[in-house]
Amino acid sequence: MIFRVAELSDIKQMQLVRHLVKENTLSNPDLVPDKDVAYYISEKGKGWVCEVNGQFVGFSIIDLMGKNVWALFVDPEFAEKGIGKELHRLMMDWYFQQTKDKVVLGTAPNTRAELFYSLQGWTQVGSYSYGETKFELNYQGWIHRSGQY
Repeated sequence: MIFRVAELSDIKQMQLVRHLVKENTLSNPDLVPDKDVAYYISEKGKGWVCEVNGQFVGFSIIDLMGKNVWALFVDPEFAEKGIGKELHRLMMDWYFQQTKDKVVLGTAPNTRAELFYSLQGWTQVGSYSYGETKFELNYQGWIHRSGQY
């Protein structure tokens, strides 16, 4: 497995992974165009990818300006192999090196993602008007959970 910072040339492969997931699916794939992904990984924040034998199997994107996790997806064929956990760690370590501000995310309720974030130290703080569960993570919660810094 190779984990590295996402580049603009990775967007097509990232989008393929995004459309493979079975949970938190997009009702319309056109809702997240390539230009938006480019904006998030080059201006608003940063992204990471995981490759296995040259195949993209996961990616994550954090929005530093908006203080939220914008994406974390793993190809279902590669689920439960630690890929999501490592992409999450890379993303959150980088985020908290840039700022100590809390970060939020939303995910569909009653999904594996909801459990995943709880296990990574996130706190459920309610729900968004469109039905997603809202989580937040602060700097102290991250360093306590990860034992770093």
